[in-house]
Amino acid sequence: MAVQKLTTKEFDAAVASGAVLIDFFATWCAPCRMLAPSVHALAEDTPNLKVYQVDVDEEPALAAKFRVMSIPTLVLLKDGKPVKTSVGLVPREQLDAMVAEVL
Repeated sequence: MAVQKLTTKEFDAAVASGAVLIDFFATWCAPCRMLAPSVHALAEDTPNLKVYQVDVDEEPALAAKFRVMSIPTLVLLKDGKPVKTSVGLVPREQLDAMVAEVL
């Protein structure tokens, strides 16, 4: 499944069930751009995981809801509830381990 853009309006329905990874990023953020290929590959390699991106400049309410203070921030949810958070640039292996805990 490809990475999809997530807005505040779509949020509740998108994360209500299953495993969901949200990538909080900004277009001007170099570490975010460096992390993006790993996030996109994870989305393609893990069909039972929904992966969304939230631009913190366009959706500040969602960033505030998850207390995003630094980007990139990844939030892993299971059935609408946050279970793991990762802040900063991380290797793909760490992403895989994070997701494996909820799948």
